[in-house]
Amino acid sequence: MWFKNIRVYKLTGPLSTDPQQLEAALAEFKFAPCTGQEAVKTGFSFPLHASIKQYLHPMAQGWLFAVKRQEKVLPAAVINEELQPKIDAMAAEQGRSLSRKEKQSLKEELIQTLLPRAFSRSTLTHGYYDAEHNWLVINTGGAGKAEDILALLRKALGSLPALPWLDNHKLNSHLQLWLQNQALPEGFVLGNDAELKAPDEEGAKVKFTNHLLSADEVQSHLQDKLVTKIALQQTEGLSLHVSDDSSIKGIKYHELLTGQNEELGWEDLSLRLDADLLLMSSSLNQALQAIANQLQHANNES
Repeated sequence: MWFKNIRVYKLTGPLSTDPQQLEAALAEFKFAPCTGQEAVKTGFSFPLHASIKQYLHPMAQGWLFAVKRQEKVLPAAVINEELQPKIDAMAAEQGRSLSRKEKQSLKEELIQTLLPRAFSRSTLTHGYYDAEHNWLVINTGGAGKAEDILALLRKALGSLPALPWLDNHKLNSHLQLWLQNQALPEGFVLGNDAELKAPDEEGAKVKFTNHLLSADEVQSHLQDKLVTKIALQQTEGLSLHVSDDSSIKGIKYHELLTGQNEELGWEDLSLRLDADLLLMSSSLNQALQAIANQLQHANNES
């Protein structure tokens, strides 16, 4: 339940928080396993626990959801091993080498015959809608995966006016300042990781891990490179990496934070999961709001 990598989207209009209406909307697009000839299936699943059969879980300021994706696994080596004899046989029959298009057609036909025998692999991705800040937080660092989830939500809800929560073009200049230990978001200090890249065609890159970022050898790279990722941390809260594409990755939660619900135990699974969810979302929202406030304040002054 503790999100590790996230994509955040700001909504231009509020979403419904009516539990019955939302539950029915998500249930209409619930997950169903792949059939014999299907390579991929995606749908909503139970977000809190498999034993708690609700597609939507209400939160203090919104709701939690989960999307399940199942795909058939066909290793390239297996496909190639069975494909080559078919290519050789057809080439011998026609007395010539096959074109790329013909080989691709044979490959697609082979995949269709192999799909019913392929193993399945499933992943579950959580997200939550926060009505107070009017944003969606999705537990993935991949833009493509997040967009797929947004597309499914649009199908279920009818519309979803979502935009990235930060302006990527303005974010880069703030990352430069943060590496210089200037204008950091409230409650954060500079971490020990950073990545930089030159803006020219060659795009020389440099990466620092567990390094003192105030050191001259790090700061000197600001002369000819742009910061693409930087670590920030709170004293007893979160540590995270902010990337220039506005994603947040490598989120870690201080043990003093994660240990706050230990006294609840796990006898009441729903109660414990709900308590952890509240703790996680509250700490994430606080961190995200601090970052957004700092950028907004800096933009207003410029």
